Amino acid sequence: MPTSEDARPPLPPFTRETATQKVRMAENAWNTRNPERVSLAYTTDSTWRNRAEFLSGRDAITQFLQRKWVKELDYRLIKELWTFEGNRIAVRFAYEWHDDAGNWFRSYGNENWEFDEHGLMRRRIASINDLPIKEADRKYKWSLGPRPDDHPGLSDLGL
Repeated sequence: MPTSEDARPPLPPFTRETATQKVRMAENAWNTRNPERVSLAYTTDSTWRNRAEFLSGRDAITQFLQRKWVKELDYRLIKELWTFEGNRIAVRFAYEWHDDAGNWFRSYGNENWEFDEHGLMRRRIASINDLPIKEADRKYKWSLGPRPDDHPGLSDLGL
């Protein structure tokens, strides 16, 4: 059971400002590509559906992310708030990556998030589609790590 020391503000119920902040914090964490760090935002018994894969628990999430970032190289992600209410947030996102053969992709998706009272995500439901792109069509060219504050978001990029 999480304690106040485990809290991950901002906490629900969310406002537009705190939901937007929560989304950007998640984006920044995922852009580190550090599975252990990312997994700390989830409850120890968090449940996920990611595409057709179902996961339960922080250890499974960490293992999933380790596999993900071995396959999805030079991963860069942008998330955008879609809507929110109470302890739930819906986001849309797109990320770019390439495989070990140098083929580039832009993966588009939507996520539904549900948080506990400590601000930890207890449920994540993600639907994702991959679009092959040419390297010249990439839109995310910042150095690996969090997206710079002055880099356009999804809507600004027409995505």
